[in-house]
Amino acid sequence: MTTVEKPTAAPPRAWLDAVNPATKILLALLLSIPLLASIDPVSAGAAITLQLLCIPLTGLSVPTVLRRLLPVLLLAPVAGISMLLYAEPGGRIHWAFGYATISDDSIALAFAVSLRVIALALPTILLFGRTDPTELAAALAQIVRLPTRFVLGVLAGTRTLGLFLDDWRMMALARRARGVGDRGAIRRFFSMAFVLLVFAVRRGTKLAMAMEARGFGAPGQRTWAHTSRLSGRDAVAVAGGVVLIALALTAAALAGTFRFVWS
Repeated sequence: MTTVEKPTAAPPRAWLDAVNPATKILLALLLSIPLLASIDPVSAGAAITLQLLCIPLTGLSVPTVLRRLLPVLLLAPVAGISMLLYAEPGGRIHWAFGYATISDDSIALAFAVSLRVIALALPTILLFGRTDPTELAAALAQIVRLPTRFVLGVLAGTRTLGLFLDDWRMMALARRARGVGDRGAIRRFFSMAFVLLVFAVRRGTKLAMAMEARGFGAPGQRTWAHTSRLSGRDAVAVAGGVVLIALALTAAALAGTFRFVWS
């Protein structure tokens, strides 16, 4: 007796999936650039909180967002170290050595910068976590009007990212099978990274030659398999982004912590 496997159901479309990728790029700029005007923990913290509340609209699960945000969480404190040590001292001095000084103001500034790094990275994760590269390329060419060669290069590069992950996994398995993958983690990482770089150069050269042979770099008007259009949902998304960043900056102004970066 044979069993018939049921087809796997496609994941349900989220509200943000119907937003044009060009609008997502505009949203990423709207949610990022205004935060660069001020360095304070309130505006960045409010922006992070409001963005996390929008996770149900993206179709991503909370564990997925946290997993993709983990590298940023690990690197964000590094961005605040320079502020912690070399910012203009103010308030109580806790430690000093040469030009490095840790004071109350430098601690607050380091914390604000670390939060701001997270607030700048989170919109990209939420907006482009489920964006199809083909739809993004169509939007860049038809809506943003970028050059065709640039758009096709970005699309080809995006499509090969998955191959790099597969190459890394296969190299790790091959090294372990030969008994050389269980020790020297740092040395193994750099050696595998160099091999992956060689693979990337070779694959990029072959891909560029193949695309040229198929006429992807030919001059003239080009047709696209996907038509990229704007809709009313894009206007709603932009309006929501404006409201979100306005609420974050307003919260900082009401708390009295908002200050321009050049002041």
